[in-house]
Amino acid sequence: MDKDAFKDYEYPDLEPLPPKIEPEIILPCDPTADDKLYHICITAISLVVMLILAVLARRTKDGPRQKGLPGLLSPVNFLDHTQHKGLAVAVFGVLLCKLWGLVLLPNPLPFTTDSQNKQNWLLLGVFYYPALYYPLLACGTLHNKVGYVLGSLLSWTHFGVLVWQKIDCPKTPLIHKHFSLFSSLPQIACLAFLSFQYPLLLFKGLKGSEKNNATEDLSSSYYKDYVKEILKKKPNKISTSSTETPRLHQRIIDAVKLYIYTPEDAFRFPLKLATSAVVSFITLYQMGLLLILAVVPTLQTARRGVNEDVGRLLTSVKITLSPDKHEVVRIVMYYIWCVEVCYICAMTLSTLVNLAMLMRSMVQHRSNLKGLYRGDIYNVYNCQRNIRASRPALVCWMGYTSFTAAHICIGMIIQTLVFFLCLLIVVFLVIIPVLHQQNLILFQFLWSMWPFWLMILLAVLIQHVTARFCFIKKTAGTRDLNNRGNLFLLTYLLFPVNVLIGVLLALWRMIITALFNIVHMGRMDISLLNRSVEAFDPAYRCYAHYLKIEVNQSHPVMKAFCGILLQSVGQGSNAGQRSQDAEEGIQLVQQEKKQHKVSSAKRAYGHWQLLYTLVNNPSLVSTRKHFKRQPAGSFVNGSLNRNTKEGSKKEAEAAASN
Repeated sequence: MDKDAFKDYEYPDLEPLPPKIEPEIILPCDPTADDKLYHICITAISLVVMLILAVLARRTKDGPRQKGLPGLLSPVNFLDHTQHKGLAVAVFGVLLCKLWGLVLLPNPLPFTTDSQNKQNWLLLGVFYYPALYYPLLACGTLHNKVGYVLGSLLSWTHFGVLVWQKIDCPKTPLIHKHFSLFSSLPQIACLAFLSFQYPLLLFKGLKGSEKNNATEDLSSSYYKDYVKEILKKKPNKISTSSTETPRLHQRIIDAVKLYIYTPEDAFRFPLKLATSAVVSFITLYQMGLLLILAVVPTLQTARRGVNEDVGRLLTSVKITLSPDKHEVVRIVMYYIWCVEVCYICAMTLSTLVNLAMLMRSMVQHRSNLKGLYRGDIYNVYNCQRNIRASRPALVCWMGYTSFTAAHICIGMIIQTLVFFLCLLIVVFLVIIPVLHQQNLILFQFLWSMWPFWLMILLAVLIQHVTARFCFIKKTAGTRDLNNRGNLFLLTYLLFPVNVLIGVLLALWRMIITALFNIVHMGRMDISLLNRSVEAFDPAYRCYAHYLKIEVNQSHPVMKAFCGILLQSVGQGSNAGQRSQDAEEGIQLVQQEKKQHKVSSAKRAYGHWQLLYTLVNNPSLVSTRKHFKRQPAGSFVNGSLNRNTKEGSKKEAEAAASN
C-alpha cells in the first residue's frame, strides 16, 4: 500500500501511546455484606415467611376461590387478565437477572467455592433461585395486610443488601470492571418496584380500597366492557376514495403504526404475554451489555497497545503498508478503530432491530388474540384447528416465556455476527478504498466483468420494453397478448441469458431469505418456514399452542357470561333485586317475588336457554347419565358429535325424556 494515500487523512484521536501500557488490575472484591452469610439468612427468613403464610392460608377459608394451603401454592393466576401484573412481572425480572449471573459467575452458588463441580452446582442453582424468590410472589397471594407487611420486609431486605453490595464493590474482574454493576441494574429496578408496590398495597388495604384480586376475575367489569365493545355498531366508513391507492406518505404512516403498540381500553394483555415482553426487554439489555463489554474493551486495548513491532510482524508475512514504522502504527490503529466502529454499529443495529421486532410482536399478539376470540381461526393458523387444551399445548404454554428469552439471546448473537461481517465487507472493500482511492479490488473485479453486466442489463430491458409496448394490447379496457409469434421467438432466444439471470436471482433470493430469517430470529409469533410447513417450526408451533390455551381458558366473552351467571345467582337471594343487563339484552335469573308476573312462555324460553348452555358445557359431560354410554368417538372437544348416528339417537332420547 502506498503511504501517500494516508498523508492527508486525519485520524480521529488515534495518536499512538507509549509502547508499555500498564492495564488496570481489578482485584476480587468482598463486600461487607458477605454473600454467603446473606444467602443463609435470607433463605431462613424466606422459610419463616412461608410458614407464616401457610398458617394464615389455613385460617383463610372464607372466599370461594381461596382454599387454604393449596391456594398458597398457586401465587399467580396466569389466566386472569384483570389482576395486577406488576408483582409477577417484577419477580420474573429478578429471577431472570439472577439466572443470567448464574451462568457467568465462576461460583454459581454462594454457599460453595468448588469450581471443579461447577456443572452440578449450576443445576442446583437453577432450582435454588426460583425457590428463594418464591415468597416474593406468595406474599401477595392471600391479599391481606400480614402478607403485604411480610412482602415489604422481604423486598426491602433483597433490595437493601443488593444495593449495599454494589456500593461496596462497584468494580469486579468478571468480563469487565463494571459488568457486574450494569448487569444488576434491571434486578435493582425490579426489587425497587416490589419495595414500593407492597407498601402501596398495604396502604390501600388499610384504607379499605384494595380489592380482593382472588375473586375479582369474574366480577371485573373488563369482560363486560369487552363484550360491549365488540357488540357496538361500527360506523360505516364509505368514501369515494376508498378504491383509490393510498398515497406514499399514508402508506408510510400505516407501516410505522404496525410497529407502535398503543394500548386499548377494551383489551388487556394476558399475564404471560406481559411477562414475556418484560423478560424480552431485560434479555435485550443483558445480551447487549455482554456483547459490548466482552469485545469492545479488548479491541480498545489492542488498538492502544500497537507499537513498532507490528511493522516487523507484517513484514514477516510479506505485507508492507509503509516504509515508515510510525506510519504503519497509525495505519494499523486506524484499521482496528474501524473494526471497533463496525462492531459497535452492528451491536446497535441488532438491538434496534430486536426492539422493533418486540413492538411488532405485541401488535401481532393483540391481533391474533382478538381474531381467535371472534373465531377467525383461518386468518391466524391458515388451517382448521381445534381450540382446546391438550398435552402439547399445555407444555408449550408453560414454557412460552422462557422460550422467548432463549430465542432473543440466540437471535442477538447471530444478528450481531452477520451485521458485523456485512459492515466489515462494506467498510474495507467499499468505503475505505473509495476514500483513499487505493486497493479498489471489488470495483476492479466488477469492472472487469462489464460485458457480462451489460448483457444482463440489456436482456432485462429488452424483455420489459417489449412486454410493455409489443406483446400486450389494450382493447376496451382489457388486456390481452399480441404478436404471439414474436413472443415465442424471443422466449426461445433469451433462454440462455435468462439462465444466467436466474442464477443471480437465486443468489439474491438466498440473501433476502437469510436476512429475513436472521432479523426475525427472536420472534415466535411468525414462522420462518412456508405456511404449508409452518408446523415444523418449533418456535411458531409453541406459539400456536400457547394461543390455544389462552383462548380456550380465558375467552373474555365466556368469562363475561360466567360472571353474569354468578352475579345473577348472588342477587337472587336479595329481595327487590333483579339481574339484568340491558346492553347485551341478557336476562338470566328473575326473582321469586316477581316470577308470577312472568308469562309461562318467557319462563320456558329462559329454562331452554339454561338447558342448552349446560348441555354444551364440556366440563359437565362426565356428569350426565345418558352421555356416559356414548363411545369416545362421539365427542369432539368435550361436546356431543351430532354427526354420529348413536350420538343423535341418544340426544333425541334425552330430549324426549326432558
